[in-house]
Amino acid sequence: MAATAGLRQAAADRHTQATDRATTALADLNRAGQPVTFTAIAKAANVSRSWLYTQPALRDTITSLRCGPTRPSAVVPATQRATSESLRQRLDTTRQDVARLRAENQTLRSQLALALGEQRVR
Repeated sequence: MAATAGLRQAAADRHTQATDRATTALADLNRAGQPVTFTAIAKAANVSRSWLYTQPALRDTITSLRCGPTRPSAVVPATQRATSESLRQRLDTTRQDVARLRAENQTLRSQLALALGEQRVR
């Protein structure tokens, strides 16, 4: 019975190590802007592609990253991608600019109406 427990523990350890290697390989490829594919991950992590397909979390992550931009030149490294906070900040700034420009347009329209009114009176 003790031998069986040891074998189970060894198998669990190998599984954990393989999962860690695959996760690290996935993050490294994604960070470097390299195409994230099952073949590339399997090669970098020294695991089989068939094993990757049997791991739901890894499979879903690889599939979602793989379905990104189709051209390798369009892949932006993770370190250069905009965060949701920076995108929110840009959106807020753009909204403020639009509000300022609308107010400026309204002021200019009012000034134009006054100038045309004065010109008409003359």
